[in-house]
Amino acid sequence: MSNKTFIFNSKTINQDEIIDLLKGVYEHSPWVPARLFSGKINKKINKEYLYEKLKMIVDHASKTEKLNLIRSHPELGNKLQKLNKLTKFSKEEQKSAGLDQCNEDEFEILTYLNKQYRVQFEFPFIVAVKGLSKDDIIREMKKRVDSNKEEEFETAMKEIHKIAKLRIYDLNY
Repeated sequence: MSNKTFIFNSKTINQDEIIDLLKGVYEHSPWVPARLFSGKINKKINKEYLYEKLKMIVDHASKTEKLNLIRSHPELGNKLQKLNKLTKFSKEEQKSAGLDQCNEDEFEILTYLNKQYRVQFEFPFIVAVKGLSKDDIIREMKKRVDSNKEEEFETAMKEIHKIAKLRIYDLNY
């Protein structure tokens, strides 16, 4: 692979550095930024451009790849989850929503809803948690657990794109 250079936020960066910078934007799915250079890419790039290109890659991915992307996301508020399996982004996002501070009742509700949701849809509940509280997330879970599978698949993909956009805009580069 050639290692071309680009201008990102007035800094020179090569494609390997871009891929490394973006590898956690789509949860445990490094194939997304890896495909960034399979097509034409501008020499000058910014966060909006990167988001749009990555979104297009995901939107054009196969249904199986999208399902695997959805399934790579962690369950929200799962205390039993190994912290080393969470991406840096996920840890910070769940902490910002207070999911690391659940009391026993909240933890039981989240555990029940996570299980109910996963049984019904065969993938984890996904919502962009930035700016939401624990109560907001629980309300959303209760509402969406009654959706149909295709609707929830589409909602999960929209939420994944919201998460990716927030993560890209939070990059310090």
